[in-house]
Amino acid sequence: MSDDLFGGGAAATAASKEYDASQIEVLEGLEPVRRRPGMYIGGTDERALHHLASEVLDNSMDEAVAGHANRIEVYLAAGNRLTITDNGRGIPVDPHPKYPGKSALEVILTTLHSGGKFEGKAYATSGGLHGVGVSVVNALSDETVVEVARGKQLYRQCFSKGHAVTALEDLGPTPNRRGTTISFTPDAEIFGETAKFKPARLFKLARSKAYLYAGVEIRWRCDAELASEDVPQEAVFQFPGGLSDHLKEQLSGRACATADFFSGTQEFPDDQGRVEWAISWPLYSDGIYSWYCNTIPTPAGGTHEAGVRAALTKGLRAFGELVGNKKAAQITADDIFNESELMLSVFIRNPQFQSQTKDRLTSPEAARYVENAIRDHFDHFLADNMERGKALIGFILEKVDDRLRRKAEREVKRKTATSARKLRLPGKLTDCSGDSSEGTELFIVEGDSAGGSAKQARDRKTQAILPIRGKILNVASATRDKIRANSEIADLLLALGCGSGKECNPEALRYDRVIIMTDADVDGAHIATLLMTFFFQEMPDIVKEGHLYLARPPLYRLTHGSKSVYANDDAHRAELESTIFKGKNVDVGRFKGLGEMNPSQLRETTMDPATRSLIRITLPREYEERASVNDLVDRLMGKNPEHRFNFIQDNAAQLDEDAIDA
Repeated sequence: MSDDLFGGGAAATAASKEYDASQIEVLEGLEPVRRRPGMYIGGTDERALHHLASEVLDNSMDEAVAGHANRIEVYLAAGNRLTITDNGRGIPVDPHPKYPGKSALEVILTTLHSGGKFEGKAYATSGGLHGVGVSVVNALSDETVVEVARGKQLYRQCFSKGHAVTALEDLGPTPNRRGTTISFTPDAEIFGETAKFKPARLFKLARSKAYLYAGVEIRWRCDAELASEDVPQEAVFQFPGGLSDHLKEQLSGRACATADFFSGTQEFPDDQGRVEWAISWPLYSDGIYSWYCNTIPTPAGGTHEAGVRAALTKGLRAFGELVGNKKAAQITADDIFNESELMLSVFIRNPQFQSQTKDRLTSPEAARYVENAIRDHFDHFLADNMERGKALIGFILEKVDDRLRRKAEREVKRKTATSARKLRLPGKLTDCSGDSSEGTELFIVEGDSAGGSAKQARDRKTQAILPIRGKILNVASATRDKIRANSEIADLLLALGCGSGKECNPEALRYDRVIIMTDADVDGAHIATLLMTFFFQEMPDIVKEGHLYLARPPLYRLTHGSKSVYANDDAHRAELESTIFKGKNVDVGRFKGLGEMNPSQLRETTMDPATRSLIRITLPREYEERASVNDLVDRLMGKNPEHRFNFIQDNAAQLDEDAIDA
């Protein structure tokens, strides 16, 4: 085979000899953030842009929760400039002992992993854990101006793209002002010229933060041209009832299983924090959950979610036993939660999150604290008013009956399917042995190598494996005839057994969960995207009913001595190195694919329900959000290549850098 195929033969060999110490880069200051923003804010899309606002607002909320501020102002100006002000203590401005010639303010704004939240002395509980929040905002902003009113003096310093552009200025006395003001404009070089803050999204963010801490008043303001019917130019948010007020507004008078909902707050022992909750069971609901830790939204739930699920499940079963209802022993957490509307907020010391974007809480002690705190209150909620308790358990047992009926129907259908397995199932499918679909899982994996590891790692009774060959057909840009003729899609349809398109029947699905398990690299993400596109277009009801999941295999294994942990991606790796290993010399192994993981590793990290992490794929409830998803899929996966071309042009610089690393 010709060397030219791989880049020029002798020329390439000569170039490789030039690889020496001079080519080793050392990124200083905040340059790593600008080079790889995805590691710190999860990308450069609209969600990541608004994450900057959350980082600054969360700092002000930490001041409020610590008892040092009671007012926060959020002002969105034309020109995509956001200003957030609090009346807290103000960022320290005195010289920093480790950085001669720099104030603490400048160190915080220009240095990663700097702040007052590591030891827990300045803040008992906080959302900022790693000291990267406001410095990341500074790094990714074209201009950042910070004003601090402290000790009855006003100070100001200006920054741009992570660097200080002025010295700290003393602006003189300000006897009636205290706190911090941060004003910034996101950098168009990072987020694109058309990326703008959405007034409605920021308005909703400010309002939700006010619900999370009853002791704070949040004032909203935007320029007149940014206001709309849904977003007033000015508003003041203060909710003495906290989450209870939020839930009342969300229910909007809808009938519930109990006239009053279950709510309360409880301190954890030994001054370890507290939990606040509000839960209702509307007669008609799709299930809406809001989980928070230290005022940070954790949409993927986590250990605090596990705590409340355990408390309510054990409490309702115990109440059923108290009133002599034997069927209550069959109640599961999903029966209680699937049609509830719930809000839970915990405040804990030194929380651990799955990544810097803090989507999921992983602190193991949170489950125990939350369960113990809520269980006693729930027992009283049920027993203090027996009619209320009986009404709730009756409502939940209706859901149990529905679940058991559906289970019986699926068992009949699965027995029918398994009895004809040789005729109706694809040969490459390694099916599970159980007759019932309850609790069963189909793992869709890429390639025979990954399939072999997965077969050895699986639970034979409940877990089935279907290998597919490489990248499947992009159904969003293919004709119906081409889709029907594709062998990989035909095998997938046979394995699922529920039909596609208008004939898709979720009740006939042969598995409880369908899990896309691809390599944790760019190719794996591409295959997962193609599969999600298939389900989105051909089986939307499967997605709506919550049967579709993404597995999260690790990309790295980090080892120091006898201790090994796994990292999902570069951001997670950086977090683990800075929090768990804390600068120690770590041996980093990169998995090239699932097939390179031995079965025990694959089982531990990706397939065992007790230790794995799954992402449920859902469709938005709101019409506008569903339309946005439809448009996104059409633009990036549809028949018009111009849309993809424009996307690549807009993101080419970042993609080129990522390709070099890959």
